[in-house]
Formats: sequence, structure tokens, C-alpha cells
Amino acid sequence: MAKFYIWTIGCQMNKADSEFIAAYLEQAGYSPTTIAEKANFILLNSCVVRQSAEDKVINKLSSLKRLKEKSPHAAIALTGCLVDSKADELKKCFPWVDLFFRPQQWEILFQWAESQGLPCPDKKTFFLPPHPPVSAFIPIIQGCNSFCSYCIVPYRRGRERSRDLEDICCQVQSLVQQGVKEVTLLGQSVDSYGHDLASRPDLADLLAELNKIEGLLRIRFLTNHPKDMSQKLIQAVAELEKVCEHISLPIQAGDNEILRAMRRGYTVEQYQGLVKQIRSTIPGVALSTDVIVGFPGETKEQFERTLDLLRQIRFDRVHIAAYSPRPSTIAARRLEDNVPPEEKELRRTKAEALQQCIAAEINDSFLGKTVEVLVEGEKKAKWQGRTRGDKLVFFTDSTNLLGQLVKVSIERTSPWALQGSILPGSIN
Repeated sequence: MAKFYIWTIGCQMNKADSEFIAAYLEQAGYSPTTIAEKANFILLNSCVVRQSAEDKVINKLSSLKRLKEKSPHAAIALTGCLVDSKADELKKCFPWVDLFFRPQQWEILFQWAESQGLPCPDKKTFFLPPHPPVSAFIPIIQGCNSFCSYCIVPYRRGRERSRDLEDICCQVQSLVQQGVKEVTLLGQSVDSYGHDLASRPDLADLLAELNKIEGLLRIRFLTNHPKDMSQKLIQAVAELEKVCEHISLPIQAGDNEILRAMRRGYTVEQYQGLVKQIRSTIPGVALSTDVIVGFPGETKEQFERTLDLLRQIRFDRVHIAAYSPRPSTIAARRLEDNVPPEEKELRRTKAEALQQCIAAEINDSFLGKTVEVLVEGEKKAKWQGRTRGDKLVFFTDSTNLLGQLVKVSIERTSPWALQGSILPGSIN
């Protein structure tokens, strides 16, 4: 039987795209393998949001040159954000790669597959994996119209394009029938969903429809842009029973001058007001955010304002990255990357240390409490799952609890996870 190997780096959208391709290949008769050398078809799904991610992709691509020399009949494909409209230049750099296609450019993949004797479905087709996970990623809107000055996404994934509401509901319904219990709706700016559709539904409307699906236990969505989050959406999270009380809301910086240079479209004060609005409407909501340190021109005083904001808001989770210029972006073209690398690393480390302390204090408040956990799998002989607020929880039990909602009494905490014991008779 023919085998395929998929290597994925980057955002949840990339993971969803890889799952789509894997499901298609399995339905076409291929079987997965974790060893590239054993595969007839090798796919790399790339990310270039940070230089470090791009370097990993380049290294992985280079490592496949020798494999191609040993196995010339093995097909190698590259997708993701490394692939832009200049695929010919990539072909010159990596001549051992057989196929290049941009994110979700399925028609090119399917045309190639058809040339290999595989079925060529309509590009709108969605495929169901033969062994679906408990929690599935569902892309609902591709691309981004914001053009933040540091971000390469609009240049690689294009402008915003929403999927039909009915198609999304049909896909989720099918996945639930196959055993999926939770879905996470994805978009680079997920709260922009629907503005480009004829009937103009919004994300709150979609959440309301999905909330009606019998057998679906939880609904999440990410990532939100603060300038686009509406009161209607906040109210939907508060009122719809299956929508989890967890919101990803990237701030990026705690200084207004830096936010203007980033072209974020809001001020620190507006962001603080939005957080206040969310917390007053959704009691106990968990908030996560993204922060970029070392943006061009960022002074030490401006960085300290970001730390002050983290101290004030006290996010449950913060993803912190050092700025790296991305080709074609406004910041790369117009701004000097003038914060030294060692200073960027110092700021990143300092912000992470602060957030670790905040997360430890937040998680410590769960000690002795009981939380509801959706069990997603096993890791190192322990069951793992998440709370509605996206807290990772580990516990031991000899019963097969995959996909079950259970009550766990928390006995130990850390900045990264909770651990405890399942309560007898708590399985729902």
C-alpha cells in the first residue's frame, strides 16, 4: 500500500490543512507513516511568520534532497506560507520538490493527484478522517484584510474569504457523527467571519447554529482581532451553553505608539475597555493573548508598558515572540530593525518570566477545586484533557475515558497545567 508522510509547523490553520490533506489521501487509499523514508508522498506544510520557523522549514527541505536522490520516485510537495506567487523561484532553490501550492490551493494538489491516478474531487469537498480526534479544527475564514505592519499572512494567504455557513454546519455535523466532541473554529481574524458572504452572517450567528448540533459538547474559536470583536459575539459566548468561556485576544504591545506603528487599529485604552466589557459579560472567562517584543523603535520604556499591561490584565496564557522582519511587510519595507537581537531575547525572557508567575498564581487558585474536563487522549500513562477555560489537566484512571466529560479534583498545579484525581461517578 502507498504511504504518505506529512510534516507541519506553524498555526492551527496549518494543522487543519494538513488534517484535510491526510484525510483525502487516506480516502484515496494511502496510509500514513511517521518515517519520511518509507513514504511515496511527502508533504511539508510551512510557516514563515517568524524567521525561526522559516529556518526550520528550509532545513527540513534541505534534508529531503538526499532522500530524493535515494528514492527518485517519491513525490515531495510543499505548501503553507513559504509558498507565494513566485513558485518558480522556489523550484530553482529546491529542484527536488515536485509540487508547490499555496495554502488551501486545493485545485493544484488535486490536479497533481489526478495525474497520479488518484481521484480528483471538487475543491470544496471536505474529507472525514477514518479515526477522527476528540477535538477538531474547522477553518471558517481564510486570509486577512488587516495588513498589520509586521504580518506576512495577507501576502501569503490573501484577502478574507468566508466559507458558507451551511457548509461549515454540515462538516461539523458529519464530524460529530464520527465521534468528534469539540470543534475549534479557525481564522486569521475569526471575528471577521461572514462579512463577505451575500447573507452576511457573523460569527455569533454561526456559533448559534453550531450550538444546536446534538452530540457536540464544546465550541471554541480563534484568533480574534480586538478591533473586530462585537458585543453580539461577547453575548453569544456568555449565553450559548456549548461555547467555551475562553477568548484569544492578541494585544501585541502595551504602548500606543508601537500599536500605531504595528497598524493594529486600537489603543491600549480601547483594549482595556474591551477586556472590561468581556469580563463583566462572561464571569470567569479565560483570556489568552499574543505579544511581540523588540518591534522596530521599541524603547525600554515602551517595553515596560507592555509588562505593566500584562500585570494589570493578568492573562491566563501569553504567547511571546521576538520581532523578526518578514519580506514584503510594511515594517520590513519602512522601518529599521534597530533593536539588537540580544535585547530582544532579554525582553522576551523577561516577559515570559513575568507571565509564568502570573499563570502560576492563576492556576494555584484551582487547587482543591473540581473542574470539568473533556478527555482528549493519553500522555505518559496519564489521561489529558482541557477545561472549558482551556486549562490542561492530567489525571490517572484505568477506564477508557477518551471523549468523555469527567470531573477532576485538582491536587497539584503549575504555570502550565493542573493535575488531580477523577471523582467517582463523575463521567457524563
